[in-house]
Amino acid sequence: MTMPHDTATSRRALLKTGGLFVGTLMIPGAVSAGVRNHARRGAPESLLPDDFYHPSRTPAPRPAFASATAQPSIEAPGVNPRLLKRALAALEQHGSRIAKRDRIAVADFSAGSGVPRFHLINLESGRTVSKLVAHGSGSDPAHTGYLQRFSNQNGSNASCEGAFATADYYVGKHGRSQRLIGLDGTNNNALDRAIVVHAAWYANPDMIRQRGMLGRSQGCFAVGESELTEVFERLGPGRMIYAAKV
Repeated sequence: MTMPHDTATSRRALLKTGGLFVGTLMIPGAVSAGVRNHARRGAPESLLPDDFYHPSRTPAPRPAFASATAQPSIEAPGVNPRLLKRALAALEQHGSRIAKRDRIAVADFSAGSGVPRFHLINLESGRTVSKLVAHGSGSDPAHTGYLQRFSNQNGSNASCEGAFATADYYVGKHGRSQRLIGLDGTNNNALDRAIVVHAAWYANPDMIRQRGMLGRSQGCFAVGESELTEVFERLGPGRMIYAAKV
């Protein structure tokens, strides 16, 4: 069941027009007043720093797997320890490009879409809040509820793996949304593909009761409509999302 979603063309156009210049994403801290004012209309007041953080777009060659051998310094209940180690290794690898290191999000795509698998982790306390999140239709063509593959290709409609830096907010077809910058060679097309965080009806909990799984996005991290504000407040700009399947 492929759910309605922005087309790649219209979403790329949305990212590049309406006063939101993608060029500002390439220079950390260089965000015009016009971009900030536009973003403010779609973001909670608590998420409005003086400038949104925009890390460099130059990708690292691969996600940080080999260096993820040390035990994590925290325990995050409900999070696969192997995946957490990878996420923490990615945070170290991309440290200069992640402005805020107190909290991260980890998307565990080993789990099915019928369980909360988008983990918002406080790295100082270990406190974890887990949410439902949809994966891309290109990652699960038969709609089994499980991600089968990742892709970084334009037009794939698939989820991509690796580390993302959260950037600024905008208002699109799905309402409030947050841009993501892919930091690895496996997701460095995220901005061009308009892979973002947004809310969608097909990611609401009642989909589990009706069908036992969520619907699918075109590669975005789609969360429930009632969950988006909390996700934005816990994550915000300048932090890391790590997505993988272990």
